[in-house]
Amino acid sequence: MTIALYPGSFDPMTNGHLDILVQALNIAERVVVAIGVHPGKVPVFSFEERAALIAAALSEALPEREDSLSVVSFEGLVIDAARQQGATILVRGLRDGTDFDYEMQMASMNRTMAPDLQTVFLPSAAASRPITATLVRQIAAMGGNVGEFVPAVVLRALNEKHKR
Repeated sequence: MTIALYPGSFDPMTNGHLDILVQALNIAERVVVAIGVHPGKVPVFSFEERAALIAAALSEALPEREDSLSVVSFEGLVIDAARQQGATILVRGLRDGTDFDYEMQMASMNRTMAPDLQTVFLPSAAASRPITATLVRQIAAMGGNVGEFVPAVVLRALNEKHKR
């Protein structure tokens, strides 16, 4: 079975994340979304909330593949998380050339440390390219409508967090 690891913070999950997750399910039989947990950061959503939102968003978008997804937390190196999950593919989404430059550096370092782990770059859909979780968090916190940038289940959760 081909297992892909898709790491990130997913705080919150955006339509861009969902786009890459759906693409990853086209190339792997199973995708493990690995949520990085950093003790120094205070996320908008807890790990449990993020895991539930990711699962719900995939269930709405691609219900026939919801059993092909698992969500785990990790600390430390992505390559260690991939090994723990039995993944042979690391999935990374690319929005633009800046992402590409950064991701190439990461892929090269990961390949040196874990030559058995293949990094696969997946391009974002045109509509998802300007979306970042950071911008979504900021807009939502200031009362803006982020409905075009996140799955419906995430929008409801953000509105609840910000009591709208």
